[in-house]
Amino acid sequence: MQDVLALASANLLSPAVLFFALGFLGTIAGSHLTLPEAVAKTLSIYLMLAIGFKGGVAVNEHGLGVDIVLALVAGIVLSALIPLVAFGLLTVMARLDRVDRAAVAAHYGSISIVTFVAASEALRLAGLSFEGYLVAVAAVMETPAILVALYLAHAGRSGSGSASKAGGRQEGLMTEVMLNSSVVVLVGSFVIGFLAGPKGLADIGPFIVDPFKGVLCLFLLDMGAVAGRGIRSGWKHMSPGLVLFGLLMPYVGAVFAMAAGLAIGLSTGGVALLMVLGASASYIAVPAALRLALPEARPSIYLTLSLGITFPMNLTIGIPAYIALAQMAAG
Repeated sequence: MQDVLALASANLLSPAVLFFALGFLGTIAGSHLTLPEAVAKTLSIYLMLAIGFKGGVAVNEHGLGVDIVLALVAGIVLSALIPLVAFGLLTVMARLDRVDRAAVAAHYGSISIVTFVAASEALRLAGLSFEGYLVAVAAVMETPAILVALYLAHAGRSGSGSASKAGGRQEGLMTEVMLNSSVVVLVGSFVIGFLAGPKGLADIGPFIVDPFKGVLCLFLLDMGAVAGRGIRSGWKHMSPGLVLFGLLMPYVGAVFAMAAGLAIGLSTGGVALLMVLGASASYIAVPAALRLALPEARPSIYLTLSLGITFPMNLTIGIPAYIALAQMAAG
């Protein structure tokens, strides 16, 4: 128990989490703290480039094998299964129409790459290594959740008109999902890192290794402000059941991911990181796709849940909890 508390304390007092808290609490208090959108996007691309490249280098050193394939399959299955569970829980816990339930479910089946990055740093702080190819798992977990959510949204509808409209959206949806900037940068930098190998990492290490923690702090300062604004504007839409869902669902996803990680033989750090992927909720890729695929879904609900409730919880107490659970389960 003391180890768990020590890990939680270390995470809460890490510069990245403290900068997130500064942005979040400052905005809740009424500050107009914000970064220019172009700067925020640049920081986001930098983080994805760095984590993807380092993951590709790790796979280059490790070599391609069955373990990577198993991890990718596990990620796809989790991304398809978790939205079904989330949809079922929302049916019981909140009074939402079918489209809004499906939209929220998509967010919890997909992943937050920023939470993944923060968890990677927390694992390094705890002295735990993890499989570099989990970056590729994060990338493949973007799409299945969206497709399952679309099925859930349209399964209860009838009539050729609605079916035709849904079909018309599908063509653009796949382009939106597969060419989303986060997927392109993450997968592309992973491939480049794999091809470049350790020598490539040594060449650009001063750019993607040394400044990484500082850039993460600046990005999380802005994300804290964004989350705070989301809470201020969207809180009126949050029923007690929805708030409880936003706090509970990450742990449900983490348990499924823990079982999958143990089943495929990941290291303790790998199990913890897969749990973070199962627990996190998208607030970048999925909202972009749903604007096209389910425009009638309400961002005031799905963004407030994923960014205003689940993201802060994961960043502060969730990550240490998942690491502690992985250590207990994996020994």
